[in-house]
Amino acid sequence: MELRQLKYFVKTAQTLNFSEAARALFVTQSTLSQQIRCLEQELGVELFQRSSHSVALTESGEHLLPIAVRTLQDAQLCFTQISDLKQLLSGVLNIGITYTFAPILTESVKEFSSQYPGVKLNITCGTMSEVLDMLKKRELDFVLCFKPNILDEEIDSHILFDNHLSVIVSKNHPLAEKSVVSLDDIKGQVFAMPAKETQARNAFDRIFPGMYEKLNVKVDINEVNVLLDLVSATKMVTVLSEATLLHKTALKAIPIDAPATQMEGCVHTIKKAYRKRAADEFIRILSQSNAVMERAYNWLNQ
Repeated sequence: MELRQLKYFVKTAQTLNFSEAARALFVTQSTLSQQIRCLEQELGVELFQRSSHSVALTESGEHLLPIAVRTLQDAQLCFTQISDLKQLLSGVLNIGITYTFAPILTESVKEFSSQYPGVKLNITCGTMSEVLDMLKKRELDFVLCFKPNILDEEIDSHILFDNHLSVIVSKNHPLAEKSVVSLDDIKGQVFAMPAKETQARNAFDRIFPGMYEKLNVKVDINEVNVLLDLVSATKMVTVLSEATLLHKTALKAIPIDAPATQMEGCVHTIKKAYRKRAADEFIRILSQSNAVMERAYNWLNQ
């Protein structure tokens, strides 16, 4: 039995489609089918029920799947730990970020790549639920996003910096003259709001329940850069974390006169899971970057 065969079996079991699995694995369908047949012959059982129209797992296949997944994860962990011993001369670091964190990351990516040119960075941008789900599936090494309203028992959330939900306007907007705004100040404004399930929208709905329905919202957008460009070019107002405005000189973040507007920027990892040296180094560099500076929490040595 080879790890390659288990990898082929797992992907086919997940897709229940030999053609789709072969494409995902970058092998021919005949190669995939041959290797799975070899695995079945070695085990002495059929793993799939095949017909001209469908593929399904047999009872033996269903029993093998979680074992195969754990075996592949253990093998990858072994490879990762040995690779770490090479003083970060090679390897891959998989990072998940939400759209709000994208501007914060640029400086750290540049510095890390300069110090460790042999380490490849795979950076995935998505919603909080998307990247945290990928983390739980072990598809990411860590995630950078704000602390979710409901904590997951599988995930550790390490506070990197404190931030606040703010009203965002262009610098030529009348509200830009204010140092703080109240809810009464913004009720008459035209809003372009972050869409549902984005971090800022979740925070806004939690802090100000029922307020969204009372606002004059003309646009909902789930992409932060498009939202900021729209606010910059119009008299529209939005609500985001102040960290979103890094390098956005045409915009202003105004604190909201309300309690509990805090949003904690966090590094999220799987509890008790092995953490790559490359991950520790990247987080160290990020915590010392100008984007985070004194807000960082030194949790790496805890």
